[in-house]
Amino acid sequence: MARSVLRIGVLELRRRPGTQREVHLSTPLEGLVTTAARVPDDAEVAVAAVLEAVEGGVTISGTVSAPWEGPCRRCLEPVTGTVEAGLSEVFEPHPTEGETYPLEGDEVDLEPVVRDAVLLQMPLAPLCSEDCAGPAPETFPTSSADEAEDSEAAPPADPRWAALEQLKFD
Repeated sequence: MARSVLRIGVLELRRRPGTQREVHLSTPLEGLVTTAARVPDDAEVAVAAVLEAVEGGVTISGTVSAPWEGPCRRCLEPVTGTVEAGLSEVFEPHPTEGETYPLEGDEVDLEPVVRDAVLLQMPLAPLCSEDCAGPAPETFPTSSADEAEDSEAAPPADPRWAALEQLKFD
């Protein structure tokens, strides 16, 4: 199995705390999917960051970007965009769950960091444009609450429920 581009050796960096190393890389990541949007499996996810050796671990700060696609929440037409997310994380030999990432020997694995950053910035409900009217406004017109008050009286009652109108409660 090929070594992941996102696994970075930090042995030399850790020997001199306070030193920094710039990292610029891109690679496809499969499975970056939310309920409303996804990063295509063959799309390049780009990372531009600085790794810094600190006492007890390594920090990373920078940005990650990836293209995304999904359906518009109103008209369901395809929408595309680019997600940009900031990175500011800590790698430690004994990570605190939910707060830091594991420093595995003399390597850091950026994949979990990149996945988390991209997924957290993905749109929850993509919209093709702010003035999107939906699938076919002429066929399926929408109305606001104010327009509903101005319209005619309530629709006629269903005759199957007519017997209930005769019920009287004391």
